[in-house]
Amino acid sequence: MLRSQGCCDLKTSGGVGGNMFSGIVEVLGRVQQVQPQSPGIRLVIAVGPMAAEVNVGESVAINGCCLTVVDSGEEWLAFEAGEETRSRTNLGTLRENGTVNIERSMRLGDRLSGHFVTGHVDGVGTLVERLDDGDWSTCWFQVPAALTRQLASKGSVAVDGVSLTLVEVTPKRFSVALIPHTLQVTTLGRLQTGDAVNLETDILAKYVQTQLDYRCQAPQP
Repeated sequence: MLRSQGCCDLKTSGGVGGNMFSGIVEVLGRVQQVQPQSPGIRLVIAVGPMAAEVNVGESVAINGCCLTVVDSGEEWLAFEAGEETRSRTNLGTLRENGTVNIERSMRLGDRLSGHFVTGHVDGVGTLVERLDDGDWSTCWFQVPAALTRQLASKGSVAVDGVSLTLVEVTPKRFSVALIPHTLQVTTLGRLQTGDAVNLETDILAKYVQTQLDYRCQAPQP
């Protein structure tokens, strides 16, 4: 397991941490500072008025990766990301003035407009094809082959923390159809071929795969 400053674990399979997200982006944050902090980095992100509603110690998803707020100001929040988090997500590629998707963890009683997202990044995918049709886009992402076992057409996936419905799934890639609103209010509208994205598969698919793997590995009577 990978841990980022006491917040959500980054895992390759299964498990639910103490926080939950829905994959509905609240704010497009702007990266103000990327400060080396051996062996990791400190991120300062401008989030506007949201900063006044977030306390130090709370969990926030940055491009779908759960991190802990370690400091805050009038319109900014600061986070720390360790070496493994940087290497296993696209947070290591962030640059000043770049944009990121921001979502606070859900509270009891919140509406679930997307799907259950844990903030545990399962892998990094790459945008390999983007087909624009007016204000709409269909995007194809190349993905580690092990993850496609947890993907199904019409199922759910989080791409950079955005809850999306899968259109097609092949052994090594999948497609999603993006509506104009999603393209405008998330970082997905800025994606170009070759860009890396954080991926989290549906938690129910993880449990199903775990059970199937267990049955296959269990000794026969």
